[in-house]
Amino acid sequence: MAETVRSARAGRPTLAVVGATGAVGTVLLQILSHRADVWGEIRLIASPRSAGRKLAVRGEEVEVTALTEEALDGVDIALFDVPDEVAAEWAPRAAALGAVVVDNSRVFRMAADVPLVVPEVNPHAVRTRPRGIVANPRCTTLSMIVALGALHAEFGLRELVVSSYQAVSEAGRAGVETLRRQLSLVAGTELGTSPGDLRRAVGDGTGPFPEPVALNVVPWTGTLQDDGWSSEETALRDESRKILGLPRLPVAVTCVRVPVVTAHALTVHARFESEVTVDKAREILATAPGVVLFDNPAAGEFPTPADVVGTDPTWVGRVRRALDDPTALELFVCGDNLRKGAALNTAQIAELVAAAPS
Repeated sequence: MAETVRSARAGRPTLAVVGATGAVGTVLLQILSHRADVWGEIRLIASPRSAGRKLAVRGEEVEVTALTEEALDGVDIALFDVPDEVAAEWAPRAAALGAVVVDNSRVFRMAADVPLVVPEVNPHAVRTRPRGIVANPRCTTLSMIVALGALHAEFGLRELVVSSYQAVSEAGRAGVETLRRQLSLVAGTELGTSPGDLRRAVGDGTGPFPEPVALNVVPWTGTLQDDGWSSEETALRDESRKILGLPRLPVAVTCVRVPVVTAHALTVHARFESEVTVDKAREILATAPGVVLFDNPAAGEFPTPADVVGTDPTWVGRVRRALDDPTALELFVCGDNLRKGAALNTAQIAELVAAAPS
């Protein structure tokens, strides 16, 4: 049976997963095991300290190897989910060896000669890759852009105002462990009822966050940029413009960290070129690939992170026309930041590359 499977995979592209042992890499291996199998050999690559581990993919145990040029030799497509400094060094080296790199770091996203791709929105962009690299957007952008892309194609987007409510898993295992540790400290207590009591209880245990996240919301993600903006906010603006092909789109963003393990949520105020109707918007969203419309407030039906975690689509609810602007829609959007927000979109881009003419 194993020989039959290997024979069937002969001639298919060789895929490498670089960063296979990380949080996104773990989800990516699950996704590769459940999607249509278009790959020949799948190589698992990580840091030297993870070399020798065995991980399951497509029902087989595969040994992890260290990131070297030898490990990348003969690879057709390489999926990178590694720290920025590793991606900056190794993505160009992998491309020079002949691989098409699909990179999930922030290093190449805004490079003019690197396409930033969401297969449901701009699949054509994957064909233009002079550096041999295709960039994957950040998870916050991916949590909303599939729904926005569908609406933009119909109505023509002209302005965007967004607030994000971002899960701690975006910060990796350290973010999740920090939230769980803080929750254990506050459970069964009266903490959160007087100024500063959460901060005193947590002490130095804020992990990757500037303030306690348990029983709290923190209006900050990313690093400080000019004029008080965060890197997450400016990046969501820049990425949305690039993906939608709207370089002058006015975008205002506030990013907030919330005590949720996985799945981002966003409120979206989108203004369009002409008058919109809720019925038409709902029709578009209900039929858009990669989108689930879940919107019946009278029955208590609208997406929440607890509903969508572990699922692939972008979930949309609370669809309303703005009270004071007939050209604007209000939406509430949720998406799993580890699946469509990272691993799934990476896998979908790789499938586009594999299917593209040489």
